[in-house]
Amino acid sequence: MSNSYVNPNAYGYPYRQASQPPYYGGNMPQQFGTPPLTASGPTTQGPNIPGMLPAEQSYIENILRLNKGKLIHLYATFENKREKQFTGIIEAAGRDHVIISDPQTGERNLIPMVYVDYITFTEEVEYEYPFGSAQQMATYPTR
Repeated sequence: MSNSYVNPNAYGYPYRQASQPPYYGGNMPQQFGTPPLTASGPTTQGPNIPGMLPAEQSYIENILRLNKGKLIHLYATFENKREKQFTGIIEAAGRDHVIISDPQTGERNLIPMVYVDYITFTEEVEYEYPFGSAQQMATYPTR
């Protein structure tokens, strides 16, 4: 009876098992030859002017910034399915939040965007479609 086992190192080749490496969380290991996936929004090339942000993306935060000072109705759903409506003037908006002030009480609310369902405006919405004008720059301050 012959021994069918062959030592792979006997021929000078490094030996590696064909099984997958263990997964400990975080990013899944990439296969050879596949580029890593990256999440990014639409971008355009334009001049880099200090103090100005390119107006290439129509994210909610940018639409809210264009409409700063306008009255809105903001509908939000919080944990445990608690729904609430806020009415107020847009004071500020960021990537993850909006600040509105109630004109009746003067109360200001900082609302995380993850809870925002939708927003209605009581007047015309200022909105500039972001595509087709790569050289256009926004007029709001940087973050």
